[in-house]
Amino acid sequence: MSKVSSFAHSAFPSETNPVRSAGRKPWPAVLAGLLWLAAGLSAGYWVLQALGRAPVTPVPASASAPPEVDAVLLARALGALPAAAPVLEAAPAAASRYTLQGVVAVGTSRGVALIAVDGQPARPFRLGAEVTEGLVLQAVSAQQVRLGSAIGGPAAITLEMPIKPGG
Repeated sequence: MSKVSSFAHSAFPSETNPVRSAGRKPWPAVLAGLLWLAAGLSAGYWVLQALGRAPVTPVPASASAPPEVDAVLLARALGALPAAAPVLEAAPAAASRYTLQGVVAVGTSRGVALIAVDGQPARPFRLGAEVTEGLVLQAVSAQQVRLGSAIGGPAAITLEMPIKPGG
């Protein structure tokens, strides 16, 4: 018996090394792989769509009422210090006693003004609240407030927002 060498030679003389023929192309195998990949991705997409659906719940429409303004929080936001009990004076009301420091106007029927009286720390006053004895906050707009003896009465004092320097 003859010894077979291990250098890729066959013991049978009719056997040859398998060599890929030049005419054979890999395109059908690549195309089949791409089609299977597309089919798998499509199936995965539809499974995720079926499992991930939540029932649609309608959201109720909210009323278009303006938000409630909290006077204490507004005062804190505008930098007012907490004031002690209000001091009522019998002195005549003069516009120089009052300083308007901030305004929040919500439409024409709601609002809050931050007013300092006689150099004291500013306090928030809602529309209709008594600022000093005999004066209530009658109206609030973006740049001014009106004070008077009653809500529907004539305005005794009109306070304007101070003009910002450089603006």
